[in-house]
Amino acid sequence: MRRLWQFVQTVLGIIFRHPVLGTSIIPRLPDGTIVLVRRRDNGKWALPGGMVDWGEDIPTALRRELAEETGLELVETTRLVGIYSSPDRDPRIHSICVAIAADVRGKMQIHDTLEIMDVRAFELTDLPLGHLSHDHEQQLLDYLNGTTRVA
Repeated sequence: MRRLWQFVQTVLGIIFRHPVLGTSIIPRLPDGTIVLVRRRDNGKWALPGGMVDWGEDIPTALRRELAEETGLELVETTRLVGIYSSPDRDPRIHSICVAIAADVRGKMQIHDTLEIMDVRAFELTDLPLGHLSHDHEQQLLDYLNGTTRVA
């Protein structure tokens, strides 16, 4: 019985004590503006993105999250901006975020109104730096500076 309990504890530890994988998209429209969303939970601007679902790869998660949160279509991923893994980067859970820059197109429209309350395109000189959720400011700065970060 003790060995069974140890096995159960090990399995639960594997499931519940490991970070989850998520994505952030730095979406650039054809006019060069960057699209951000305003989160309903904290009212801050953020990059579109979210958790990778079970059975889903990162490119599929990028397309799904972008469409749900902005209504936009991913045309092409342009570069890996970074992998962000600090345990305190997301106040809700320990998550590892893969940030990808992408060219996008379409009409902005929120489909996930439970999570997102606004979507807007910003000129590079008008980004709300200092008022972004999670570690999205670092992700945006890495993108703007041409840096690829593993942190």
